Amino acid sequence: MNPQEAHSIWLHIGRFIGRRMPIVILLSLAAGIAFPDQIGRLRSLVPVLFAIMTFQNSLTISLSKLKRAITSPAPVVMVLLFAHAVMPVAAYCAGSLLFAGESDVIAGLVLEYSVPVATSMVMWVSLSRGNTATSLAILLASTLICPFSIPFTLNTLLGASIEVNAAGMIGDMLFMVAIPALAGFGLNELTHGWAGKKLALELSPIARLIVPLIVSANTTGIAVYVRNPTPQLAAIVAFVGLFTAGAFVAGIGLAKASRQKRDELAPIAFGCGMRNISAGSVIAASYFPAETVFPVMAGVLFQQLLAAAFGKIIARMTDSDKEEASA
Repeated sequence: MNPQEAHSIWLHIGRFIGRRMPIVILLSLAAGIAFPDQIGRLRSLVPVLFAIMTFQNSLTISLSKLKRAITSPAPVVMVLLFAHAVMPVAAYCAGSLLFAGESDVIAGLVLEYSVPVATSMVMWVSLSRGNTATSLAILLASTLICPFSIPFTLNTLLGASIEVNAAGMIGDMLFMVAIPALAGFGLNELTHGWAGKKLALELSPIARLIVPLIVSANTTGIAVYVRNPTPQLAAIVAFVGLFTAGAFVAGIGLAKASRQKRDELAPIAFGCGMRNISAGSVIAASYFPAETVFPVMAGVLFQQLLAAAFGKIIARMTDSDKEEASA
């Protein structure tokens, strides 16, 4: 096999995993539950793996794209307020009513909706024919504030009922998210876009392979609970599914109510609906008991599937708006 063929196979592996990510995630969950002792040995490597993935995802962010989004900051501000203020409070209130007295479960629900927006939202925005510059601005802003917003949110909402290691969380989020994101963005600028066009492509298979490793490793912490299902676990899964779907609907409603441009519909909807579950699972596994990890990990059962469903809806709505504008 010559180098060109090996390179082609390498890139094909990344595309293959990317197209089948929902299935890959489900298989990763199953592996973590089935082999917790063996796969659990990877948990110490998760922060490093996550930093590598964040770096690769941030290589496509450019200053020129961010400038275009900053000139019209309303969608970015709207998503940040909804994602980092409204959703955690709503999760806390709803969780406190449905799971009264279960502080660890409530902590998991709040954490699930306090983490930064998902890096994969950029891909879904592009597929839905939305404004990718806005999605990149949302992603970078959310990523940079989360090392401080997550400990603040957890302390504010849960400080009286659960111990929160704010300093440790800030350090971990800086290492896993903020610093790699700035490094990827900075390298793309220093190389005048070469890193975003070439290096990001070369590293994409690595990032795609890292995702199932992180999911499997963090799932090992909830294996004992999944093997012994209870009505409460079923209720948590139902809650997360409905809450995630509601976030997508709320995002579409915000975009429509504020009369945003049609290409801003997708970044607002996906920014509101998609969260970085991998980051949440790392924090939950590092600082909380397994009862907290389960609500966070439950999101992987729905997020990509809901993103695909709402992506089709948003694309149709965008096309419909275009037809009305041209009529």
